Amino acid sequence: MTDRRRFINQMHHRPVDRCFNMEFGYWNENFRKWDIFRDHNITTNPEADLFFNFDRIEVLAGDVWLCPAFEERIVEDRGATRIIQNREGLLAEVPTDGHDTIPRFTSSPVVAPDDWKRVKDTMLRRFDPARRADIDALRRLHPPDRDYPLGVYCGSMIGRIRNLLTFEGLAYACRDYPDMVEDMVETCCLLVEDDLDQVLGRIDFDFAAGWEDICFRSGPLVTLDFFRQVVVPRYRRIASRLHMHGIDIWYTDCDGDIRHILPLMLEAGLNCLFPCEVHCSGHPGELLDRYGPDLRIMGGVDKMALLKGREEIRAYLESVAPWVESGGFIPFCDHRCPPDVAPADYLYYLDLKERMFGRR
Repeated sequence: MTDRRRFINQMHHRPVDRCFNMEFGYWNENFRKWDIFRDHNITTNPEADLFFNFDRIEVLAGDVWLCPAFEERIVEDRGATRIIQNREGLLAEVPTDGHDTIPRFTSSPVVAPDDWKRVKDTMLRRFDPARRADIDALRRLHPPDRDYPLGVYCGSMIGRIRNLLTFEGLAYACRDYPDMVEDMVETCCLLVEDDLDQVLGRIDFDFAAGWEDICFRSGPLVTLDFFRQVVVPRYRRIASRLHMHGIDIWYTDCDGDIRHILPLMLEAGLNCLFPCEVHCSGHPGELLDRYGPDLRIMGGVDKMALLKGREEIRAYLESVAPWVESGGFIPFCDHRCPPDVAPADYLYYLDLKERMFGRR
């Protein structure tokens, strides 16, 4: 069975020769800290995927956000930290030593409607030639007879806006400038629709993928009313295009506790969680039991179990085994693997996962 057929079957609760084998990835610190990476000169997630011989899965992403993006630059060097401008125009304080951390954002390029109009007019033009897809080149890169699953990227309806405004800025803007925020969501949707109209029907896709990160440990960063009234209608429009071309698996990458907005996502056509953080959204089996075959999960292996050693690793994999066997669930670490996981324990986890859920 090819990687492509295995993924399609598993996501549709059909028989497979073994479980699709993949992982979310690793932080930059893992590549510096783990001897298994240092000894083999592995410095990126794609290199790690090849090293571990994971099944191949790809996502084709068009240009559906800032184009051109802001210039990345160092604004100020403070010794232990630097103030940088990132590609979304935010000023952020980051550690000089480069270790992975959530930056402390100090300013945003968009605060009020005039700011948004300037960014929209210069960086979010719908028909910018840079957004035009080269279909022939993409078909050569991902031919119809490929043996791996290929997804089409459906962007972000609110997560990128959260990035642009900052968490606090989004909260204020939803109250002070609701029309501006809805126009931002509409712009995101139009850019995705424009891209889908170029590639759907001309390239054969197996699933759709997106990114939101619109939840934290206690739930969503926006109100349920906002999500229902502003975000869900745009999801529905995208889902309509996907379904017209036979794409019925759509995941979005969202951390945190997604349970409050999950019914709305399912209603709108998003039917797969990724990476399903256990300490926020609960055990994946609970969600799969509640929503049945309408819900799929990619991820859902508690990263904290990997930190606690082999007994905890085995116990956790045993706890998800019945749902892996029933299909619609591809297990892997529920975010990038923490660098403090012992490399030997991580190898044990990968080997055990293969033994329990099938080898080549």
